[in-house]
Amino acid sequence: MQKVKEYKIGIGFATGRKSFQKVLRTNINNWEESGLVENERISLNLFVAYDLHYNKTKITDYTNVHPDLVKKIDSSKFIGSVANKEEVDYLIRENVLSFDETQMIFGKGYAAKRNAVLYNAIKSHMDYLVFLDDDEYPMAVTNTRDSAIWGGQFVLSEHLKNIKNADITHGHHCGYISPIPYMEFNDTMTEGDFRSFIEAISNDIVKWDKLKAVMKNGGITYADTKILTSHDAVEVKEVNHSKFISGANLCINLTKPERVFPFYNPPGARGEDTFLSTCLSNRKVLRVPCYTFHDGFSTYNHLLEGVLPIKLKFIRADTEKVKTRFYKTCIGWIRYKPLLLYITHPDEYEDKINVMREELKVSLPKICKYFGKPEFMNILSELEKYNKNVEKHYGEFIETQRIWAKIMKHFSKRT
Repeated sequence: MQKVKEYKIGIGFATGRKSFQKVLRTNINNWEESGLVENERISLNLFVAYDLHYNKTKITDYTNVHPDLVKKIDSSKFIGSVANKEEVDYLIRENVLSFDETQMIFGKGYAAKRNAVLYNAIKSHMDYLVFLDDDEYPMAVTNTRDSAIWGGQFVLSEHLKNIKNADITHGHHCGYISPIPYMEFNDTMTEGDFRSFIEAISNDIVKWDKLKAVMKNGGITYADTKILTSHDAVEVKEVNHSKFISGANLCINLTKPERVFPFYNPPGARGEDTFLSTCLSNRKVLRVPCYTFHDGFSTYNHLLEGVLPIKLKFIRADTEKVKTRFYKTCIGWIRYKPLLLYITHPDEYEDKINVMREELKVSLPKICKYFGKPEFMNILSELEKYNKNVEKHYGEFIETQRIWAKIMKHFSKRT
């Protein structure tokens, strides 16, 4: 008689990249190396919500996992439009939700993909769910004597070691975390101009001095050796009504589904991890000592082939690809900033929006000229649009939690 495994672990990806199979292979081999694959007490289960439109991919780019890798995990579920429709039909048939309510959870956007993973993991009776990203790798890089030093990271193991005593654990990130490229300031755009711009559009956790140091490093964040050699998780403290977490290298305790919150982002925006952060006042959140390397500019796929560079490239603002990525990031930031302020600083909301508006009026013409992209002026109109709709988006944010709670109540009644 086969022994029932004690812990069911979900590993979730919300993905849209063709490189997914390479990332998955690296991670599964990492789990094997850390002893998790052979551990008879642990069941490893894959949940993949994929987007065929993001990079014009096809279903087999995600589902065609090599048989040798399939043997190393206990189950896999691939979540596309058909699988989502099945769950929508199920929830309506069981009189849990209306059709409109299902769209708040499984509709469009990145948060919906994460919710699909979270929902399927809970429905499948997972104890814990670890979110990984398709552009992050289980390794850390430090900078010693002007040379990059690489080390493997047992990310999944570190989360499992700590999650039993927490609601959420999340790790650290190194590599190309910041979308802001290396740049040299001049009369067209001074450091003060750029600082004013970044502080206007970014969230509370972005500190200029730290960001400036990353920019001087060519956009690279190196791992902290003190964290790498630590064995202790640190409790995350609340700052401005938020316990900040990251969307990947993230583990959620599912053993009490009623304590789990859904993801949300305003239409066309990001920030689903930031908005989840604002829900965690009464939750225990731990920062665990493990890193993932973020390949934010998709320039280091060869790391997955075992090629470890001695020096990392500076990301300079001298190509259209880098400029466009930075522009899209700025649009994503400005779209979620009004709602974040509305949640975290309700009494000061109008004053803070007015300050942002004035800072952008001054800095944006200089940003446009420096990057040679007049479309940066769109940031101001996006601010006005999302400021105008902030109460509507706040209502959706609260409604998403209400609807999610109904699903969790339904699951709690199952035998």
